[in-house]
Amino acid sequence: MKLRQYVVDAFADRVFEGNPAAVCVLERWPDEALMMSITRENNLSETAFAVPEGEGYRLRWFTPGGEIDLCGHATLAAAYVIDQFVQPGVQSIRFQTLSGLLTVTRRGELYEMDFPAYTLKQLEVTDAITEALGARPREVWRARDLLCVFDDPETVMNLKPDLDKVRALKGALMQVTAPGTGTEFDCISRSFAPKMEVPEDPVCGSGHCHIIPYWAGRLGKTDLVARQASPRGGTLYCRMEGDRVALAGRAALYARSELMLEELP
Repeated sequence: MKLRQYVVDAFADRVFEGNPAAVCVLERWPDEALMMSITRENNLSETAFAVPEGEGYRLRWFTPGGEIDLCGHATLAAAYVIDQFVQPGVQSIRFQTLSGLLTVTRRGELYEMDFPAYTLKQLEVTDAITEALGARPREVWRARDLLCVFDDPETVMNLKPDLDKVRALKGALMQVTAPGTGTEFDCISRSFAPKMEVPEDPVCGSGHCHIIPYWAGRLGKTDLVARQASPRGGTLYCRMEGDRVALAGRAALYARSELMLEELP
């Protein structure tokens, strides 16, 4: 059978920016081993699979290292694909996921996602963290991921972490952040995910479920513009709403293709 797949650059104003994700919208679930094979063949940080369920879709995210419980950029990419090619013009899409119900609403050119905000617990700044990153953070926090806070944005942009040492630390991913540069951005960040076989995630939506609660509290504001300072770069328009965080961004279609599969197991 032929399976249509889309590759979308999420949190991007144009192709070759933001974070690429592959998206497959299917009528029924394939075997999990096949989804992992497709994910590894794509070799992107995320491949998303969506199947209609109730009034929306069931959405699952896979990295080359396995299935994960929350992914922002692949959710944005899936919403873009459904809006552009499956249900053209739909204003709001409901996804049932491992992290509960996630709703994506189209607001002009932006796709705004309603995500849970992580509750952060402050940890000690250790020598192991400093050695792994190659610089000593001012603060360290943890929820699903480690969040390391620096005072100087240049430090974050110039980090060259030892990924083997990062892999040995607690937390699923390593998020590093600092205040923004100039007046355009409230904060900048980078994301490293060697445990997921992703050395650096170009733009990490779920990482901002850690980053935005931190900066909202520190800056005393609810609306923030965040910049992921990876080589590709990406911009997120964020808003704290109680224990939720709204993450919005643009998307650009890079490719449409057909996967030539004999059958869905």
